[in-house]
Amino acid sequence: MSLPLIALFIAAFAFGTTEFVIAGVLPQVAEGLGVSVPTAGYLVSGYALGIAIGGPLLTLATARVPRKTLLLCLMVVFCAGQAACALAPDFAAMLSIRIAVAVAHGAYFGVAMVVAVSLVREDQRGMAVALILAGLTVSGIVGVPAGTAIGNVWGWRATFWAMFVLGIVAALAMIALLPRTAGSSRPPAGLRSEVRVLGRQQVWTSLILMLMLMLCQFVPYTYIAPLLQQVTGLDAAFVPWVLLLNGIGATLGVFIGGKLSDHRLMPSLITMLALQGVVLATIYLVSPYPLPMVAALTLWGGLNFAVGTPIQTRILSWTADAPNLASSLIPSGFNVGIALAAFVGAMMLNAGYSYRSLPLLGVAAMVVATVVALSSWIAEQRRGLTPPQPVGAAE
Repeated sequence: MSLPLIALFIAAFAFGTTEFVIAGVLPQVAEGLGVSVPTAGYLVSGYALGIAIGGPLLTLATARVPRKTLLLCLMVVFCAGQAACALAPDFAAMLSIRIAVAVAHGAYFGVAMVVAVSLVREDQRGMAVALILAGLTVSGIVGVPAGTAIGNVWGWRATFWAMFVLGIVAALAMIALLPRTAGSSRPPAGLRSEVRVLGRQQVWTSLILMLMLMLCQFVPYTYIAPLLQQVTGLDAAFVPWVLLLNGIGATLGVFIGGKLSDHRLMPSLITMLALQGVVLATIYLVSPYPLPMVAALTLWGGLNFAVGTPIQTRILSWTADAPNLASSLIPSGFNVGIALAAFVGAMMLNAGYSYRSLPLLGVAAMVVATVVALSSWIAEQRRGLTPPQPVGAAE
């Protein structure tokens, strides 16, 4: 992949790390700001809402700003936000700063996806999307543990200073590596066009697939620790290692999904959705047995992100003529789906269902997703439709 994509990857890694590292230092943050741990948890939900709501609005408001300039401005917000978090005097200030960074986060991923696909040939779009997504998965494997370790040794404020340095590195990489004309080479589409492309069946069906994917992924994953301890019988000390294997599987899955997105996207997507349902059924069946359960969870992590890449590639392909709003809805959709999945999982548990039953909801979600994807593809084939031309040509 080209060097400009590496710059976008580094920034994605930075945003992914700062979103999730708060969980690793949450008790220290709560103590340092004089609030309870549950109250400090609003730093997580507030960030998700900032992405979901603020990201699309900022993307639309900055549609006419040159893409490289906008990406650099978003990294400036990131860096300023990390320094402000490190210096935050109280919880209210910390929450406000986190939400501001989250708005930049949501806009960044929407813009970065569009820029990434504009920098490569049409048959490389999937891998370009995969590299941006890999920034998120690698942040979970490397960035979050490293940030947590820094916080444990030097205090939670040091974690945010480390994020500040990482943001500087990402900004310098963009300055050095991104072409000045990265992104659209034509005037941006108007708001009416941005909204109209959302009505294309390939777009709204892909958003349904995204929601189903989030349900299948985060209903079980939100409660993975008690599932592994109470059903599988693993000691709590082994849970992080299982999550590491799941994260490694996810990182490999991103690139596998990217490769498949560039070759027969829809047949590959439909097949992986069906396989994901089989894997979730397997997780339900083998959950009492440690070794098969760990193997199944690793494969599950790979499929989750292998499926996510072609869904996003499809949205970007079918909105290439008016991509700003649709691309910003991708991170918004993920965060809304994550929040909904946690809520649905809690409802199931409160209704008396066991932790073991949670993957079965994922099976149902994948059945729905497979039917939707297959129906969408058949309709597309019957009408002989092809994706629109992108607003910018590859460099």
